This record gives sequence, structure tokens and C-alpha cells, in this order.
Amino acid sequence: MVKMFEAIGRPFLDYITVAVGFTKLNLETLYWIFVGPFRGKPVNSSAVFSQMVFMGLNSIVIVIFVTFFTGVVLAMQSAQQLAKMGATIYVASLTSISICRELGPVLTALVIAGRIGAAITAEIGSMKVNEQIEAIETMAISPVRFLVVPKYLALLIMLPCLTVIGDVAGIIGGYVIGVYSLKINSALYLQTVYEHLTLKDIYTGLSKPFVFAAIISMVGAYQGLHTRGGAVGVGRATTVSVVTSFILIILADAVVTGIYFFSDL
Repeated sequence: MVKMFEAIGRPFLDYITVAVGFTKLNLETLYWIFVGPFRGKPVNSSAVFSQMVFMGLNSIVIVIFVTFFTGVVLAMQSAQQLAKMGATIYVASLTSISICRELGPVLTALVIAGRIGAAITAEIGSMKVNEQIEAIETMAISPVRFLVVPKYLALLIMLPCLTVIGDVAGIIGGYVIGVYSLKINSALYLQTVYEHLTLKDIYTGLSKPFVFAAIISMVGAYQGLHTRGGAVGVGRATTVSVVTSFILIILADAVVTGIYFFSDL
């Protein structure tokens, strides 16, 4: 009986420890963003800009590639069903609304979680196992302010921008199929998109990247700061970081979508 309780209790305590540590990291990050500058310790703007280039500009190609062909596939799949009802023109509205509300933000976040989340964990984790984090602390510098905050702010800025680019690429993908394969008039296609794509569709989709950015950066930083076991530990932490980010992104997407669905927002 004692062994059974130990088997159940230890994982539970581990989850509690992780939740407490993760919450503490989030609060400390927010502290250095909003309170730190008033204490004479502002965020390093050059570090934020450098991270914006790495996270944003260097990710544009892969985001466009993924979302463009998602729009292509979505248009092809929906056209088969809509053609049975003589409503092929609604491929335009279905594709644009699906991309802006759901697929654009989620797919962009998953791509960035795989690319940037892994990079954050690998960078901070390597510093942790090589005792560089301890060296930073001995110089009375907060590792959170020095390493985590620039990444957090950069991703909070760049992920919504990448989402907008992804949305446009996805809509263009649907346009290519609609106009050149389904032979829908170009002006009519664009008019249908304009008429059916509402402001709510746009701000619903663009509110999600801010949540996803916080998840990706915080999960990556937490796993990096708690890396153990040398190079093998870095690889393990990177894998856990990406998988955890994927799961939390899907859960957060469901929660945010539910909030908009069951409310008048």
C-alpha cells in the first residue's frame, strides 16, 4: 500500500513542482519587463532586436511555405464537397475564414515552436550544463533578465507579424486554386473573400499568437534552465520543450476559441 501511494504521489509532486517553477518563471519575466526598467535595469534593446531577426525574419520562408500549401489543400478539399451543391464560389470564404481564424495562427505557432522553441531550450540548456548560468549569477546578473526576457519580447512581437504573413499566404494559396483550377473569376473571388471575412474573424485569429508566443518562449526557457545531464540532457530537454509547446498550443487554442464561441466578443 505504501509503495502504491509513493508511485502515485511522486509524479503528482513532480507536476506540482513543475507548475510552481513555471509560474515563478513567468512572474519573474513579467517583473523584469514592467518593474525592472524603473529600478535602473532596462531590457537590452539590442538583444531584443537580434532575437527579432532570428525568430522573425529567418522564419518567414518556412511560414509562407506551410500556410500557402495549407491554403491550396484546403481549397482543393472543400471544392469537392461544395461543387456537389453548386456552391464552388464559397471556396473563397471557407478558405479565408479557416485560415484567418484557425489554421494560420495554429500552424504558424507550431512551426515556430518546432524551430524557435527548440533553439531557446538548446541555447539556454547548453549554458546551464556548461555552468555559464551560474557564472552569470555570480556577476549579480539575473539569467531571466539577461536571457529570457529578450526572447520573450521578441517572440511576442514577431509571432503576430508572422501570423499575418501566414494568413495572407494561405489566402493566396486558396486564390491560386480557386482562380486557376476552379476557374472562378478573380474579381469575384476577391469580392467573396471581402464580403465574408469579418473583423471578428481577423481579431480572433490575431489574438491567439500573443498567447502562443508566451507559451513557446516560457516553455523553452523553463526547460533550458532546468536542463541536467550534459549533452544528452540538452537533447532530452529540447524534445520535451517542443512536445510540451505543441500540446499547450492546441489546448490554448481550444480555450481561446471557446471564449470567443461562447461569448459576444
